[in-house]
Amino acid sequence: MPPPLYTQSVIACIWDFDRTLIPGNMQGPLFVEYGVDEVEFWGEVEALVDFHANRGEILGRDMAYLLHILTYVERGIFKDLTNAKFKELGAALVPVPGMPEFMDIARKRVEGNPEFTKEGITVEHYIVSTGILPMVEGSTFAGHIDGVWANTFVAGQAGPGYLDRLDVAAQGNDVIKHLGLFIGNTSKTRALFEINKGVNKSPQLDVNARMTEEQRRVPLRNMIYIADGPSDVPVFSILNTNGGKTLGVYNLEPRNNYTQVKELSDQGRIQGLAEADFREGEGAYLWMIDSIDQIAYEIAESKQRALAAIKAPPGHA
Repeated sequence: MPPPLYTQSVIACIWDFDRTLIPGNMQGPLFVEYGVDEVEFWGEVEALVDFHANRGEILGRDMAYLLHILTYVERGIFKDLTNAKFKELGAALVPVPGMPEFMDIARKRVEGNPEFTKEGITVEHYIVSTGILPMVEGSTFAGHIDGVWANTFVAGQAGPGYLDRLDVAAQGNDVIKHLGLFIGNTSKTRALFEINKGVNKSPQLDVNARMTEEQRRVPLRNMIYIADGPSDVPVFSILNTNGGKTLGVYNLEPRNNYTQVKELSDQGRIQGLAEADFREGEGAYLWMIDSIDQIAYEIAESKQRALAAIKAPPGHA
């Protein structure tokens, strides 16, 4: 079967957030704002699964910290916490070196190559995080990304019969009370396939709809996933198996997680390993630029092979 004539031309860089685009956890400014001991909070979160298990209840580990935030709101520790406040706190997040400038550099590198622009090749950036959506939206990355998947909170729930009446009691109270969208370690893979199938660009599509490889907007082989830890293994695995590219990044401060990421490399779970420093000339910068170039050339060559396979009609004698 000849290669398809209309090859998919998007290169998707998919970024984790904590310890990938920022050196630590995004919740840091939240603790500072409300004077909460960060170590104590995370210690409580770690013990929550066992706490509920001893009560005969099952609590998902990925969800524990989100529910504990709601408990702190309920008890008045995170007093009057709203999504707007989360977004405001997101502005305090400090990016890793070279970010978010690298995102624009990656786009411009492809846009500046006539061979790539001729084939309509573009670079898109997505964030897929187990963090908090409005904090990402309030961060310095907001104007540099094409989409984000992360957890959300809602201020209230629609009561019985809400379609027939206005729930006046809910008006004017924006304090978060419930989880909205949940993104855990394994559900990150759903975001991967939404990008793959173009669900994020065409909402009428269902991520579970059957599609041929030729119908998918961004083939898995055109994706690069950049992240820092074991929680990202499901996404790493899918891309490694399907021709995509994977980069594990580490930070030395505020917590040195080099050994953890090096173990992923030793186990063959990631293709590249570099410090989370995307300034020109640094390892992560060089690895990313080389990977983007490789994918772009493969897309261009595939298109050229497709055109060459089409035979011209016979001429007149």
